[in-house]
Amino acid sequence: MSGNLQLLSDTLAGARAEGRAALIAYLPAGFPSVDGGIEAVKAAFDGGADVVEVGLPHSDPVLDGPVIQTADDIALRGGLKIKDVMRTVREAFEATGKPVLVMTYWNPIYIYGVERFTAELAEAGGAGCILPDLPVQESAEWRQHAEKQGLGTVFVVAPSSQDERLATITAAGSGFVYAASLMGVTGTRESVGNQAKDLVERTRSTTELPVCVGLGVSDAVQAREVAGFADGVIVGSAFVKRMLDAPDEKAGLEGVRALAAELADGVRGAR
Repeated sequence: MSGNLQLLSDTLAGARAEGRAALIAYLPAGFPSVDGGIEAVKAAFDGGADVVEVGLPHSDPVLDGPVIQTADDIALRGGLKIKDVMRTVREAFEATGKPVLVMTYWNPIYIYGVERFTAELAEAGGAGCILPDLPVQESAEWRQHAEKQGLGTVFVVAPSSQDERLATITAAGSGFVYAASLMGVTGTRESVGNQAKDLVERTRSTTELPVCVGLGVSDAVQAREVAGFADGVIVGSAFVKRMLDAPDEKAGLEGVRALAAELADGVRGAR
């Protein structure tokens, strides 16, 4: 089975054709359990997410703030394995027919084996990977196997990225470009700020790929703001917080579904 990069591209193009930004949700695999994590991804789609990023929990998550770190720790203490991440992708995709990505640091893939990881992700119906700590200049092996398997390679750009560096990164990527709205780790914030808009404009000057903004978006007002200038709005910590704050798993899933609906309304009301 080939990966679903084309489905991801078509989904983002479809949102643009509707005159809106896409809503991209992030949820870690294995949280609060493997089964619960699968249901959380489905709930995000049910609520209105166009794409979901499934996080591969890591013991040293340099980009993730305290909320996602807490969820990752729960997943890892629960014994999460890469096979469980693949199962999450497979069951979420089979249930919804919508694009599911994996967001992961490089070390787990390197240890697991690039060829094995890409083959299994494609077989599970995955659309690709977001690789926040893989330098573009060291990504040739990954990109070769990802392209062979029909998987997207999403790189992260930051406000500190110089224009020449942006061009190098975007030329190597596929699917979309993940624009980090600010310097720092994931988490909800009071304001997304002007850095994100400037970064989107600079990134767009280097590529035809959609540019999607993450880090800091937590509610419909912020989603609407970002959707006014970006091709996609990425929300992670706010979803995880709904699960963490819920009294039980059922309530957590309802919280995820409700937040997705609120954010979906936000991205649709931006233009």
